Amino acid sequence: MVLRRLSVLAGALITALVLTAPAALAHTTLQSSDPAEGAALSAAPQQVSLKFGGAFTLPAEPIRITGPDGAQWTVGAATVTDRTVTAPVQPSGPAGAYVLTWSIVAADGDPITGRINFSLTTPASTPSPSTAPSSAAPAPPTTQALQAAESSGGGFPVWAWVVIAVVVVAGTVAVIVRGRRSSS
Repeated sequence: MVLRRLSVLAGALITALVLTAPAALAHTTLQSSDPAEGAALSAAPQQVSLKFGGAFTLPAEPIRITGPDGAQWTVGAATVTDRTVTAPVQPSGPAGAYVLTWSIVAADGDPITGRINFSLTTPASTPSPSTAPSSAAPAPPTTQALQAAESSGGGFPVWAWVVIAVVVVAGTVAVIVRGRRSSS
């Protein structure tokens, strides 16, 4: 009887833990981008932005843009503000399909990459030197990304879920063992 109750209690605790854990264990995901996936732009953007749902850091060269015939855009230093990565770009290349490739490092250390496909309906023109985006940033991107991750309240940390799970399992085992000893 006691063992049955403990089993039900352990099952309920594990179920509660599993149901509340997915948000904490899920990786950071891309929530929105500018340009958006599948967008057909009549003019090339002067900057790109990517908004993510969780804490992250930036690796070196987190954004690349390639187009028809291997055309490469010059991407300036990326900055992070409130989980949004923004980078100035110098577009160049013909009208056609382009791919923005991004990469970040999730708070748990796993690298995450993705692609955004968009197109230009007119050729990209290179801006004059006076309007070209600056490649200088106030601080290295990794430092800014770490600050954003620390100040953004990245949710309940994964290590805390692990500690809770260990405590629940250890407590359940202790109660079962104690129940068996008292019934003997």
